[in-house]
Parts: sequence; C-alpha cells; structure tokens
Amino acid sequence: MAYSDEIVIEAGHGAKNYWRDLWKNRELLWILSRRDLSVRYKQTVIGAGWAVIRPFATMAVMVFVFSMVGKFRGDAGIPYPLMVLAGITIWNFFSSTFTQISHSILLNSNLVTKTYFPRLIMPLSSVVVGFVDFFISIALFALISVWFRHTPGWQIILFPAFLVLTLLASLAFGLIFAVMNVRFRDIAQLIPFLVQIGFYACPIAYSSSLVEANHDVWWYDLYYLNPMVSIIDGFKWCLLGDGAFFKVSSLYSTMGLIAVMLTISIYYFRKEENSFVDYI
Repeated sequence: MAYSDEIVIEAGHGAKNYWRDLWKNRELLWILSRRDLSVRYKQTVIGAGWAVIRPFATMAVMVFVFSMVGKFRGDAGIPYPLMVLAGITIWNFFSSTFTQISHSILLNSNLVTKTYFPRLIMPLSSVVVGFVDFFISIALFALISVWFRHTPGWQIILFPAFLVLTLLASLAFGLIFAVMNVRFRDIAQLIPFLVQIGFYACPIAYSSSLVEANHDVWWYDLYYLNPMVSIIDGFKWCLLGDGAFFKVSSLYSTMGLIAVMLTISIYYFRKEENSFVDYI
C-alpha cells in the first residue's frame, strides 16, 4: 500500500512546528481521552452514576449543615439547595479538571519514556473526563430546578462563556502543577489539600453578597483575587437569574489573571517538557 504523505515526528521542533505536531497528533488526544474515561469507571457498579451521587450527596450535607444548623440563607428568592448545587457543579468541574491535568504527566509516564509527541496532549486529554461529569451534573441540576419550579432567565445564554472560563482557569493552574508534580512528588499531596481549602474559600455554601455587606474588612480585596469567586458567582447568575449576586467588575480582574497565568503556564510547560523523561 502506498502513502502519498509521510509524517516524521522529531523532538526539538520550534514553536510553530510544535503546534502543527499537536494538531497532527489529535487522534492520540482522543485515544487518551477514551482511555481515561474507561479507566475512571472501570470495574464500578454504578459507573457514571457517581457523577450524580457525589454532587447530590454533597448538596444534601451542605444544606443540612449550613442552612438548617448554621442558618445560612441564599440570595433572596432563590432556593438555597439550588444555589449550593450550582456552586458545587462548577467547582467540581474546575477541581476535577485541575486535578486530572496536574497528574496527567505521571499517569502517562510509560508514554513519556517511550516515544516523542507533543506532551501538551496529555493534560488536554484529561479535560474530557471533567466535561462528561459536568454535563451529567448539569442534568441533575435541571431535574432539581424542575422540582423547585425554577426556570432560568436570559442569562443562560452566557452559560458556555463561564464554562470556557473555568476550563481555561483549570489549564492555567493545572499545567504549572503538572510540571511541578513531575519534579517534586510532594505536589501530589498538596493538590487535594488545595482543592479542599478552595472549596470552602469559594462562594458555594454562601453568597458573595455577605462579603459585599462587609466590604471594609481587610480581606475584601484578597477574596476577589481568587479567580474562582467571580466565575462561580457568574455561573450561579447564569443558572439562577438576576436574583443571584454577581459583581460584574470582579470578572475583569479574573479574566486578566487567567490570561496571564495561562500564558506563563504554557511557556513553563513547553520549556520543561523535554526534561520530563529525566525525572520520571
């Protein structure tokens, strides 16, 4: 059989050829994505049902602890369980994608040591698992919205924008941790700790309107430096309507921070990827 085109993959290409190689190897991206999905639910009884059980159980516990015991209240006119579930849904997408990206190089160490291909394919393939879980969780949110007789407003059309922004945020921070995780194995212990701290530092069980009511406190500006704050608030606003608190101006700094961090993380990843095999 004769082939009209011959593709030679070589290490050490410049940036232009690197991105072209990345595109040529897109089939490998889908192969790794399918493998990650298969491994995630391999030998499980419930399978993808865990993408429903986890957010629902977390919502139930948080509603009991923060609403019934702690007497927290959401934004006016919005059922507290819906506010919590909206926050959990987008946070789980970020944390799951960030974690998968951070571990992607080590999880594919057998490929790294055997053949050359653009290493950026590995963290990109990790994103697919987070997307699948996210859309299952969104289906759960839709069902519970029907139960509470809540219908989204026109803001729902901006839903994809916040989804993309969350994905870019997970890449911006995940790529840096992916490189660090190869060189310093302590990072694997740090990642779940950061995810746990972030869960409580973000407006999931509470509304950012409580922070606005105390805007003169010393940590006010630090609160909005967290890029996930405005993303979660904006995501809630998309799903819950004008009743959900959303400080639009906080989104500007978030977008700027993500753009800067994504540029730095891609540069850092590209600079260090040829040395991965030395540390694995």
